[in-house]
Amino acid sequence: MDLRALEVLRAVRTQGGVTAAAAVLHLTPSAVSQQLAALTREVGVALTQRVGRGVRLTPAGEALATAADDVVLAVERARAACEVFLDQPTGTVRVSAFQSGARLLLPELLTRVQRLGGIALECSDEDVAQADFAALTDRVDVVIAHRPDEGPEEGVDWNADGVPLRVVPLLREPLDVAVALHHPLAERPHVRLEDLADQDWITVREGFPVAIVLTAIAAHTGTAPRITHRINDFSVVEALVAAGHGVSLLPRYSAGGHPGVRLLPISGVRAGRRVDALVRRDRAERLVVRRVLDELADVAAGIDSHGRPLSSPGHDVSENDRRGLLLSHLSG
Repeated sequence: MDLRALEVLRAVRTQGGVTAAAAVLHLTPSAVSQQLAALTREVGVALTQRVGRGVRLTPAGEALATAADDVVLAVERARAACEVFLDQPTGTVRVSAFQSGARLLLPELLTRVQRLGGIALECSDEDVAQADFAALTDRVDVVIAHRPDEGPEEGVDWNADGVPLRVVPLLREPLDVAVALHHPLAERPHVRLEDLADQDWITVREGFPVAIVLTAIAAHTGTAPRITHRINDFSVVEALVAAGHGVSLLPRYSAGGHPGVRLLPISGVRAGRRVDALVRRDRAERLVVRRVLDELADVAAGIDSHGRPLSSPGHDVSENDRRGLLLSHLSG
């Protein structure tokens, strides 16, 4: 049974169709269909069925795709058994991260991996909805993803869609309320839920973790947030907040760099997001991928309780910021 054909079948399952699978495999849809047809002839049972204009796997196709996971995993383990005897394993590792996570983790990760030698790290930013991170692992070796730690998605199962993943927890990042310096709440060391009623909110698009956390926070007050703008670029969000066009919920470590914005911890509720690294189990067997994961975990572990030193070059911390950071450390 051809290993490449099994990879095609797996991609059709995780990507949800021939066209999407072709894109991640760098094949034409016609080539994917030919691989599926050849595999169907070999096993003697239908592996796909047409649904509307697309296709999906039959029960037999699902069973074979699941078995293929173990086949590909065994092949990678066999390769890894030989890699340990190399003086310096080499290879390319593709890493993607959501934008603010990329800003937080990738610079130091690149520096560390360059010191290792032999590993070419290719980085990209992938800003996708919560449900779409797992599918990225079909074309990216290490996917840095985030999920809320407030609300029903706290226990999100990254393997729920049938993608066999290794999940490496990296860190928890608190979420704070961002306000303009001239906002009535700006001089407070923290804010309460009741302080946030009747505010104009700037948040990310629906389905993204920060928006999910905002909805969960609003459930504590019993009132829906009044959302006026949905923007995923936190630098744009900060610019709008600084100009007085609303408040926002922003990650403490990877946002808050705008001089006209103050981040305030929320008292009375645990608001934050979890950052994980997702890797397909077969790719996690590659020695170069494991080394990148180890370095990534070390980078995340090195981020202290507030994400950056209280006093560092170019970072002037006011007394109000110090009180806010201390309170956030005690509560977060």
